[in-house]
Amino acid sequence: MNRKANISNVLKKNTMLIALIVITIFFTVSTKGTLLVPQNVTNLIAQNGYVVILAVGMLMCILTGGNIDLSVGSVVALVGALAGKLIVTYKMNIFLSILICLAVGILIGMWQGYWIAYIRIPAFIVTLSGMLLFRGIALIILDGLTISPFPENYLNLFNSFVPDPFGDGTKNILSIIIGVIVCIIYLFSQIYKQKNRVKKGYEKEKTSSLVIRMSVVSLVILALTYSLAHYKGIPIIFILLVVIVLVYHYYLSNTMPGRYYYAVGGSEKAAKLSGVDTNKVLFIAYTNMGFLSAVAALVCIARFNSAAPTAGQSYEMDAIGSCFVGGASAYGGIGTVPGVLIGAIFMGVLNNGMSIMGVDANIQKAVKGLVLLAAVIFDVVSKQQEKTA
Repeated sequence: MNRKANISNVLKKNTMLIALIVITIFFTVSTKGTLLVPQNVTNLIAQNGYVVILAVGMLMCILTGGNIDLSVGSVVALVGALAGKLIVTYKMNIFLSILICLAVGILIGMWQGYWIAYIRIPAFIVTLSGMLLFRGIALIILDGLTISPFPENYLNLFNSFVPDPFGDGTKNILSIIIGVIVCIIYLFSQIYKQKNRVKKGYEKEKTSSLVIRMSVVSLVILALTYSLAHYKGIPIIFILLVVIVLVYHYYLSNTMPGRYYYAVGGSEKAAKLSGVDTNKVLFIAYTNMGFLSAVAALVCIARFNSAAPTAGQSYEMDAIGSCFVGGASAYGGIGTVPGVLIGAIFMGVLNNGMSIMGVDANIQKAVKGLVLLAAVIFDVVSKQQEKTA
């Protein structure tokens, strides 16, 4: 009985990971292997980079009590429009333009964060207003026109690949070396973490479970880098995504300010009585969302090589969907960066797989809507079962 309970617990904790594996296998078979062709794997990373960036920021908002930001797509459009004017129209220095765009993103986040955190206007209303306001400003900046093309040295910041000094022309050796090194670092970190838990007297993870998890993650890392090695190597955007995921995962999991988001989402009143400045936590969450929206905007205009007034449409839905599919609770207080990453990959594989199969765009939207609903239903039902248990 104990063994069955353990198996059930493992399956429950890794539901979306298992679902991701199943859907990847399904589309790989359905597309006759096209999904996992090296070039398509690289395209998947490029196409879904903005989703990962926005979803990480959205997670911090959701953690504070199920709050969301509906304005991120419009902020992407506004910052992209500003970048287009500065870099293409006014020929301003690229790095200065990037700093100005990031600063504008932060200011937008602070603007919304102030009304949400200190005036206590519901996040839904503030960000819905922002969605309309910032889209309008983007249209004014661009005068309804698309700006393109961007200079090559700007495009290379996000669209190029890590150079390979060991390449033989057929495969990127550096990608494979990096994959092996990352696996070794990961394995040692997990072993150290396990020993540290034992040393501190905490409950340790079962050896069999640990070995399985380390093996699966290592195989995924090696398979990914091996696949990238057979195209052009590791994309620069992939490095940026890894840095963002690692930094925010460490911040939310291993720092005191990061744990405040979970505390506020669990019970804001209790967190405030414990000495947590809940207003500041909310303010930082939305300020950070503005910053990451600006980063996503810079990535998107490089990928499309244009700044368009229609940019960023439905991006907020992709980010929110990735969070909930990745295990974030609609009530707040629950969710992890790795979970959000799995959610973003799941949505990316779903989109890409259906596109390769030639599924109608309207049907794709319907499927994504059903997947999001299923994820939220699973969260709500799980919470109700925990309460009645």
